[in-house]
Amino acid sequence: MFYHSRALFSQNLLMEMDCTYLPYQETGFFSKLITDYLQRNEALKPFYEHEVSIDGIKAAIQQRQAFPQNRGVLVDVLKQQYQGLTITLHVEQNIQSLLQPNTFTITTAHQPVILTGPLYFVYKILHVIKLAESLRRQLPQYHFVPVFYMGSEDADLDELGTINVGGKQYKWNTTQTGAVGRMKVDKAFIALLTELGNQVGIEECGAEIIDMFKACYQLGTTIQQATLQVVNALFGEYGLIVLIPDNSALKSLFAPVIEKELTEQFSHKLVEETINELSQHYKVQAGGREINMFYLLDDKRERIEKDGDIYVVQAIRKRFTQEELLQELNTNAERFSPNVILRGALQETILPNIAFIGGGGELAYWMELKRVFNSIHLPYPILLLRNSFLFINEKQSVKAKELGFEVNDLFKGALSLINELVQRDAGKQLTLSKEIACLQRLYSETLTSIVDKIDVTLQAHVQNLSKQALKGLTELEKKMLRAEKKKYEAQQRQVNKLKAQLFPDNSLQERVENLSLFYAQYGKSFIETAYQYSLTLEQEFAVVQL
Repeated sequence: MFYHSRALFSQNLLMEMDCTYLPYQETGFFSKLITDYLQRNEALKPFYEHEVSIDGIKAAIQQRQAFPQNRGVLVDVLKQQYQGLTITLHVEQNIQSLLQPNTFTITTAHQPVILTGPLYFVYKILHVIKLAESLRRQLPQYHFVPVFYMGSEDADLDELGTINVGGKQYKWNTTQTGAVGRMKVDKAFIALLTELGNQVGIEECGAEIIDMFKACYQLGTTIQQATLQVVNALFGEYGLIVLIPDNSALKSLFAPVIEKELTEQFSHKLVEETINELSQHYKVQAGGREINMFYLLDDKRERIEKDGDIYVVQAIRKRFTQEELLQELNTNAERFSPNVILRGALQETILPNIAFIGGGGELAYWMELKRVFNSIHLPYPILLLRNSFLFINEKQSVKAKELGFEVNDLFKGALSLINELVQRDAGKQLTLSKEIACLQRLYSETLTSIVDKIDVTLQAHVQNLSKQALKGLTELEKKMLRAEKKKYEAQQRQVNKLKAQLFPDNSLQERVENLSLFYAQYGKSFIETAYQYSLTLEQEFAVVQL
């Protein structure tokens, strides 16, 4: 099902826009688990708590109201983290509102990818903003605050330190190790930023985005602080709050769960049970480890393992008795860092959260965690698949129409599109489907009936002849299509070029391309347009034609 809407770019670029929404399952880029979740398949219902609906929102609020929340600690930490930054009145009011029992958060999370990483980093943030705004109108007795929760303790620099801009890859070549959020902007980062400026600076709004990045990524600034400043610069006017959980006061709120994990290793068993059930229907994510907790010290983030009665952090040669480790937790809670299995539980302990917005992979692992939440009596939020976009510029849109394709056609593979184009435009018969059907009837009905009256053992011979004949016709059909396709080499090149532009590396645009070039070309209007066409609870894929 499709529906369309039209609007205008605001501010500096006035352009007519055309947006088409389509079901995620029609894109071919989302797993069966996710498409089944969106269609409320019965097999998945045991693995989440609330339906994606306004009634589900109300139920999540009710559960959250029954959970004791230390809002004072959260607000104090936020004020500390924003100290010295220029913030909007909207952000200031949202932080203060978190002290009130009728205020709840709508949250998305991501690691501090450099320079905003792939485009979906922007789209998931806009989704929480749009949903919070929508819920404030629908449920005025409550206040809803959009939150970006930064996974700054992730140590995967290969992923977080690389971006792609217009087909060119930029990689931060630093010698720093450990949690990426704690790393600092160095000369290699400044050089990368200069190189990026050379590419996007020639565009109309290129200087604007580069100047903003340079103001945030100052030499010696931590990546988590720089990321906070970037996100605040881009989305502060919408009232978005950024939270960095790498903080002793926040982790102290989670200390009882950390202690339970260290002493009982409870999460692994529960997730393993869930995976065994989920894997009967779906391909599932990794199940974590015996202890789903890291030890975080300066520039190191290393696994905590158990060797008999002793806890060991092998990489930094640290050993603890249980009593010593729990004392360390009591005095230095910031040194304990949950992995993916317990990261969501830390988030939901800190925040008065009712809805989590994430990508397909994130939702897949969240569905492994319901038993973990139940075991620590923690409210489980509504899970929403983040909004997805494909932006098509005017030139690309014109080319698609010249080739005779609609928006939804573009999600098909290049080979399928080329075959469709040739069969459509050739003006001659290129398929033998009718002939193949006739041949199948000849062998399965006519010849089989004839040999039955003579010798039933001849049926096997008839079946072999049928297979050979059908194979011959199928091969002939392929050769006919190949011969005709040679006449359409120019169109084939155009289809391949268009697909490569819109789906780089045969992936979704949003999973590869960075914000920089889009902002450089269209300015802040690009973000405003994505915000305008962001959905809330509807869960559909948006294709926006500029």
